[in-house]
Amino acid sequence: MFLNRRIFSLWVGVLLIVLAGGCKSKFEKLRASNNIAMKYQEAVKLYEKKKYSKAIILFEDLQTKYRGQAEAEDLYYYTAYTAYRLRDYTSARYHFKNFSTTYPNSPRAEECRFMAAYCFYVDSPRPSLDQENTRKAIDELQLFINLYPEGERAEEAGQLIQNLRNKLEQKAFANAKLYYDMGQPDDYRAAVIAFESMLRQYPDTRYAEEIEFLILKSQYLFAQNSMPYRQEARFNEALDYYQSFVESYPQSKYKKDADDLRSGAEKQIAYVVRRMDEINKMREEHERELGITQEESAAQESTPAVQ
Repeated sequence: MFLNRRIFSLWVGVLLIVLAGGCKSKFEKLRASNNIAMKYQEAVKLYEKKKYSKAIILFEDLQTKYRGQAEAEDLYYYTAYTAYRLRDYTSARYHFKNFSTTYPNSPRAEECRFMAAYCFYVDSPRPSLDQENTRKAIDELQLFINLYPEGERAEEAGQLIQNLRNKLEQKAFANAKLYYDMGQPDDYRAAVIAFESMLRQYPDTRYAEEIEFLILKSQYLFAQNSMPYRQEARFNEALDYYQSFVESYPQSKYKKDADDLRSGAEKQIAYVVRRMDEINKMREEHERELGITQEESAAQESTPAVQ
């Protein structure tokens, strides 16, 4: 009885292996077949059934077989879209672009040129990551618009470009604000520079109002953390930023905070001026006590101070 069970289990195992091998060998036999017409038909069926992993293997195998023939155009079109469906955007954009250059007179050339650019678009990473693909997508989409300015996808391409530029703006804003958020004296000055650079690069940015306020606040904090003899000039620069801000955004939601910074800067300037006058008077008295001549004092003042 025990022996019969073992024999039965063995036969079941063999049968399962044979059946599994048969399923696998059917596709492998199809792939190795010289009947390219049947192979093509089966590849299309696999594509339509969304079995893209198997379809792409057959499509790529058939490319050399159909080279120079009428079917080659359809075959390459299927190959590009199969790679796209598999989310292999690197291969897909290569195939789409190659299709549009190989078959420039095809009714599908415009579509494939657009899809080549669109593959860069969908492969664009989130704003916190490197944006090389985002910039390439903008270039490719703009090239598409230049080639097909009256095309049915030109408007869509323009909107995609705007989406990508918004992402680059978001990245630039986050980078600039990072200096501000770090909260160190030198970082505040770096924040001012980075925010101003962003405004030059993106003059119509949706962050403009917030950026101009943060420039004012960063300059104020930079001045506040400076050496006393530097503060007057730096607070005055903050007041210049304040004036520019309120002229551009008189009804800004940041207006009250900006007014507080202006008031704080004016008080700090008055304090610093008064304090520096006191220090100068104390120094003059001290020099008189030591008998330091005016010429020696002037020579000391002309010596560059260490920041």
